[in-house]
Amino acid sequence: HAAALLASPEFDACSLQARPTDLVRRRQGVRAFGAGAAVLLVCGAAFTGWSLTRSEEPAYVPSTTEREALDPARLTTVAPDAWETATRRDFSVWPARGGLVSDRALLGRALRAWDHPGPRTHVSATPGTPLGGPAGPPRLLWAGHTAGADIVLFYDGLRLVRYAEAAGDGFGDPALDLVRADGIDEAGAAVVAVARTDGNVRYLTAPWVKSVAQRDLRVPQRASTPFTTERDGTVWPFQQPGRTPAPDGGCTTWNTVQVTGVDGHARLYSDLGDLLPAHLTTGSPTAPGEVDDLASRTAWAPSACSLVAGQGRGVRAVNSWSYASQPLPEGAGTARWACTRMDTWRGGGTLTLAEYRAPGHPLGAVAAQAADSASCGPRQPDVLAGAMWKAPSGTWYVLAAGSGGVASITARDG
Repeated sequence: HAAALLASPEFDACSLQARPTDLVRRRQGVRAFGAGAAVLLVCGAAFTGWSLTRSEEPAYVPSTTEREALDPARLTTVAPDAWETATRRDFSVWPARGGLVSDRALLGRALRAWDHPGPRTHVSATPGTPLGGPAGPPRLLWAGHTAGADIVLFYDGLRLVRYAEAAGDGFGDPALDLVRADGIDEAGAAVVAVARTDGNVRYLTAPWVKSVAQRDLRVPQRASTPFTTERDGTVWPFQQPGRTPAPDGGCTTWNTVQVTGVDGHARLYSDLGDLLPAHLTTGSPTAPGEVDDLASRTAWAPSACSLVAGQGRGVRAVNSWSYASQPLPEGAGTARWACTRMDTWRGGGTLTLAEYRAPGHPLGAVAAQAADSASCGPRQPDVLAGAMWKAPSGTWYVLAAGSGGVASITARDG
């Protein structure tokens, strides 16, 4: 009878095992050893105590300095109200928050994984971010449980580092994410994307943030959706941008997060796949302003979907500037030109898009783009772009427009 029971479809030795969350599953590589072997491996792990939720300890002997940097008891923290009297607001005045800030075992695993990632630890970093461990005890910003994972967030003055492992008896390889964050200011340290699950984002906000809301940048006149900040500083669930495409494959929505500080100033950010969302601004590159009213959101709306070009590039800020308007031939209305510039934390790797906005079309069309160019930036704000345009009569015209510093434009055949 026992053999029959074990062979029956009703018996599943693994039925009580928690499945990994998307946060951890998305980083797992597929290791195919055959279905039977896979079942034996997972079930064997459940009953022998071996678990993929813990990073494998590296075989090395740390120096005295390393031991101090990797000691959870030496992690630096600040008073909960330190930001109120600080002359500069950034991650250095964030207090340690979250329900697991006292879990020394978790903090120790996170520090060791940062210093010497085990073979099962999945490491990712934005371009230009150093991968080495901390030079000294880093600052602990947050440690908590969310979406089936235990997460720790550190800051060492140069980088923001997130460690994640499956919580409890869950299975999944640990993950380590690093982003460059040197020279960060109040705007850059206002919000962090601490977790992503099932197309949603959990944000962690700075202690000086008073309120948080979601805005669809594609529909500037629509009211924002307010969110309640939890006691540990997180807000959830924000839908990732671009998750609801149009039936024809177009872009109909681009969700952003709006944070308002205790000073009443609102800022807008877009999740581009990194720990730090990109800060959105509008106006001349020499004096950009916040996207905090209907006029600025309306100016940004045609360029919203172009933000997809900045995903995974370590983008710090994106400015959109409507630099010219142009009456079209044959009385077809007025075209508008804009440049959208994406600046990164590392300085290099910038991306500039020149967009043409035809009347009656809700989205701008990219007429030109340039990487690592000073154009449309504070050092060289002027920009020039051109495009072919077909009039309602069927006639094609060459259109071109430059910003205020462009004195004349000449077009030649061939």
